Amino acid sequence: MRLALNLTLCLCLALPARAEPACGGDLPCETASGSYRIALPEGDGPYPVVMFLHGYGGSARGTMRGSTARTALARGYAFIAPEGLVRQGRERTSWNFHPDFPGRRNEAAFLREVMQDAGHRFGIDPARSLLAGFSIGGSLASYVACSHPGDFAAYAPVSGSFWLPLPESCAGPVRILHVHGWRDRVVPLEGREIRPGFAQGDVFEAMRLWRGTNECARHDPDLFEAAEGYWRRAWLDCAPGSALEMGLFDGGHGVPRGWSDMALDWFEAQIGATQ
Repeated sequence: MRLALNLTLCLCLALPARAEPACGGDLPCETASGSYRIALPEGDGPYPVVMFLHGYGGSARGTMRGSTARTALARGYAFIAPEGLVRQGRERTSWNFHPDFPGRRNEAAFLREVMQDAGHRFGIDPARSLLAGFSIGGSLASYVACSHPGDFAAYAPVSGSFWLPLPESCAGPVRILHVHGWRDRVVPLEGREIRPGFAQGDVFEAMRLWRGTNECARHDPDLFEAAEGYWRRAWLDCAPGSALEMGLFDGGHGVPRGWSDMALDWFEAQIGATQ
């Protein structure tokens, strides 16, 4: 009996340890605070990266199936979709985006955690990183840009901005492209009250805050342009290393067709992301 036990023990010790399944693709990557999904383009890294934050009730899996992921991958970017959490007493995912209503985790810290984990596992390049998001995901992207501007190279919120009260100030100059639907009634350009004491902010007031943050010399834009379905307004005489642009489209609450290429063109013009 002892011989059999010793033989079994020796065989077990001789077998290689079973490797943990790799993450990426259809398998989520786990971190201390949550999870994310990632897809890599063809070729070798380090890769520029687009991180996209889903809207209310969305999911990382659904985000990975969208056109933004396909566009980013085709253009040589790694694409990361973090997973939101379901709030206590709710049934749908969201983000803890409002500073006055703290939730289950610090989202800015979680996104840094995701970037560090993805850098270790997959060789992404944080110096060429774009944080984008839709609706409440766009709100979170705006708050991260305001409080931790150096966490990503640039920011591109879509159909989501600050809530009331707007921040009194932001930490420093930032590169940001805000895109919004002219006919958005879910997150109107002027904002709206969801319930007493919980209201969306005015997007034009947010642009005023960004102009101050970026030390822009002019109140009105330096550039007006109507092209490819967008009315674009850009402030050019601002702090070195900053960028500020607003794009309006004739539509409602959504990510408009062609946004992914437009946002990446803008991003690459700012930092040379594919150089």
